[in-house]
Amino acid sequence: MTAPLRIGNASGFYGDRFDALREMLTGGELDVLTGDYLAELTMLILGRDRLKDPRAGYARTFLRQLEEGLGLALERGVRIVTNAGGLNPAGLADAVRELARRLGLSVRVAHVEGDDLTAAHPGSLTAHAYLGGFGIAACLTAGADVVVTGRVTDAALVTGPAAAHFGWRPGDHDRLAGAVVAGHVLECGTQATGGNYAFFGEIPGGIGHPGFPLAEIHEDGTAVVTKHPGTGGAVDIGTVTAQLLYETGGARYPGPDVTARLDTVRLVRDGADRVRIEGVRGEAPPPTLKVGRTRLGGFRGEVVFVLTGLDIEAKADLVRAQMTDALAPSPPAQTRWELVRTDRPDAPTEETASALLRLVVRDPEEHVVGRSLGAAAVELALASYPGFHVLAPPGKGAPYGVFEAGWVPQEDVRQIAVLPGGERRPVPPPAGTRALAAVPEPGLPAPPPAGPVRRAPLGLVAGARSGDKGGDANVGVWARTDDAWPWLAHTLTADRFRELVPESRELPVTRHVLPRLRALNFVVEGLLGDGVAARHRFDPQAKALGEWLRARHLDLPEALL
Repeated sequence: MTAPLRIGNASGFYGDRFDALREMLTGGELDVLTGDYLAELTMLILGRDRLKDPRAGYARTFLRQLEEGLGLALERGVRIVTNAGGLNPAGLADAVRELARRLGLSVRVAHVEGDDLTAAHPGSLTAHAYLGGFGIAACLTAGADVVVTGRVTDAALVTGPAAAHFGWRPGDHDRLAGAVVAGHVLECGTQATGGNYAFFGEIPGGIGHPGFPLAEIHEDGTAVVTKHPGTGGAVDIGTVTAQLLYETGGARYPGPDVTARLDTVRLVRDGADRVRIEGVRGEAPPPTLKVGRTRLGGFRGEVVFVLTGLDIEAKADLVRAQMTDALAPSPPAQTRWELVRTDRPDAPTEETASALLRLVVRDPEEHVVGRSLGAAAVELALASYPGFHVLAPPGKGAPYGVFEAGWVPQEDVRQIAVLPGGERRPVPPPAGTRALAAVPEPGLPAPPPAGPVRRAPLGLVAGARSGDKGGDANVGVWARTDDAWPWLAHTLTADRFRELVPESRELPVTRHVLPRLRALNFVVEGLLGDGVAARHRFDPQAKALGEWLRARHLDLPEALL
């Protein structure tokens, strides 16, 4: 039997811990080290970089990390696979070769291209298809030490090396699905080892400096998630469950190579800081590929008024009316007010006696959200509510972006693996596909017996993790114990979710049930407007939505407390 493949992660986003690549190379045994740099917002950032310099468009941080890590990787026989190529994987591959020459190293570099569909989407700043892992596999099979890609799915950074190592074919759906689930756990780095974890206070030794995760992938597609010995944080059923629920939807988790069935996943403790992922089943992938499009949406301006002491609501009403009148000759296309009651009665400090009134405006014209907004706010300095001041002087209007998702037939995208010797090898689309369909909701456990209850926060019995996909938000909620699961499954319905999260009351909310994880996953459509780059709300990526939900009070059975 082929030995397990040890795949580590050293980056969950563009801007993650700089030293992680070196830490992962020196901290223990690895076969492959991956780095994920391409969040939806990153594509917009790289698109703006490319407008200034056509040779740009990739994550430059990766090159600086590689300067101290490339020699270590070659010395230890660790292959590096990254999507840091962004909009320009060929440019980054050339830059890696130039870096190797400067360092006196001999390195075989390959890259994957074909994801860029911008020319077919007029008006877009970027438009890129999410490719799968078989282009990466072709590069590794051809002997590449470093593989650079553009837009691939985050999990492809794991499925590609696994397919190359074990010789998996496109029809090996269960094996590929197991690797997809492992890749999803690894993709956000230390979120799998205790970072951003609901029960962070229970991690032995605290979070501190959590180690990055790795997965031991087996030939049958099962995997064990762990981390290097002696590193911070923890890997347990809870941390892995939290990451599994992050930015997902229903039981079917679609990708370019396979659709993984999240309702088949079993998590089993396999020792200290070791969680085995088993039982994952896969299906043929959908006939289409997701395309992420970004465009410049216009300009955004913001003013935060500080309201102190008494009559907070009346002060807010006054300045709203004054600003509305002042902007009336040329009102912004979009205006959003939010009063944040950070004030306390009889407060011991001025800051804790103050509330914040946030005004955000958007418009296609920069001057409307820049000069006009700034003048309107500044001219009220001596003519508005008592104690008038703002957090910062209004500045110029800042451009904002919009993320949109689309789909194209798999056969319309020509994926190319550019091998170390320069050969351009086409990667065919999957021979068989299966249209996505909702999974029938599984049966729920018997409801818990009636008993005394206590009004208390949901988070005492359940964990949560939330995130974004374009303008939609997801909140995964899991019960901490078998006893809590029946209560959670029967209590936290979609309607109850809307009650607890009032912002969602007028929006479509879909609940997905995942009994093997003792989890519910809620998808709230449109909560984030045009996505993170548009900064539609206070928490534009819904990162803390789950923690807000956990803080809401319900009648909890005393038997669970």
